[in-house]
Amino acid sequence: MTNIEFNKNEDAMKLAASQVKQRLAEIYEGGGKKAIEKQRERNKLTARERIKYLCDADKPFVEIGAFAGYEMYSEHGGCPAGGTVSGVGYVSGRQCVVVANDQTVKAGAWFPITGKKNLRMQEIAMENHLPIIYLVDSAGVYLPMQDEIFPDKEHFGRIFRNNAKMSAMGITQIAAVLGACVAGGAYLPIMSDETLMVQGNGSIFLAGPYLVKAAIGEDIDIETLGGATTHTAISGIADYKFDSEKECLDHVKKIMSKLGKPANAGFDRIASVAPKKKDNDIYGIISDGNTKPYNVVDIIECIADANSFDQFKEDYGKTIVCGYARVDGWAVGIIANQRLIVKNKKGEMQLGGVIYNDSADKAARFILNCNQKRFL
Repeated sequence: MTNIEFNKNEDAMKLAASQVKQRLAEIYEGGGKKAIEKQRERNKLTARERIKYLCDADKPFVEIGAFAGYEMYSEHGGCPAGGTVSGVGYVSGRQCVVVANDQTVKAGAWFPITGKKNLRMQEIAMENHLPIIYLVDSAGVYLPMQDEIFPDKEHFGRIFRNNAKMSAMGITQIAAVLGACVAGGAYLPIMSDETLMVQGNGSIFLAGPYLVKAAIGEDIDIETLGGATTHTAISGIADYKFDSEKECLDHVKKIMSKLGKPANAGFDRIASVAPKKKDNDIYGIISDGNTKPYNVVDIIECIADANSFDQFKEDYGKTIVCGYARVDGWAVGIIANQRLIVKNKKGEMQLGGVIYNDSADKAARFILNCNQKRFL
């Protein structure tokens, strides 16, 4: 090869790289600056900001499919990155797949290419047995193209089949509902192992307030219909609620930090910390003859490492307390009968120590989650 040919090839490659960077810069803007500002007004992060906050800063995040949807659907306003930001990164030291809806692109609606991209990310998780985290903020299927999205074998509906298959494979799935989660898309977080919601912004429902009004003539607001309190305290389909996105993402990090590793089952250990209360405080918490109510969380705080206990479904099935903790540094799941008399969100009184249907459901789900995390 002559110097002239070499220089010509080098110039062409540099030009191509420059063009790629320019196109990526356009893609990274998602639905544009106005749409991003609307996110800011609602105290919401963009999809890329969420991933940056969630993933470990000292380890790489490899974005996959940034050019999905490139120059497609121009008659509909475009679909940068397929309306989803996704890739493989590390959260609390654990390698995982992350899939985040980009709400700035048509309110996070699913185009046909969105379904293909998200299915591919699930396949990567299954092929490599990696946990998968969904950051949900989506208006559901893009209705003008719904006939091209849902029904076929490789279409949107296969995502739910994959949810079930990954569960059977023991692959942990975590869904953080940071915005709307509507219609068909509402199945995904509920089929995940754990669902976290942000109060005020996060919502899960199949039919919105207007459809409820049309169907039964009742006026209802989004929070009552499908907000965080409704789903963590009444329906029980969500597990945690938070006041802000960062609090929600911080808890995802905590969940990931306690996952068991395939090579050594659930035997995950870090440096131990002394419990918040002294072990002999148990004698003072439980009354003579165990005849009076007491808060079992106080007992747990005599056993578990300080500040390590995270309650699962704290506002649901209150006569049983479940949660993840560390005991002498070891990651564990804890199930305990609550001895207080409690009142649920429906206003019903429940006696401590009695297993009601909601508390039984909660404990069963928690045991399944411990199995998925290889605690058992």
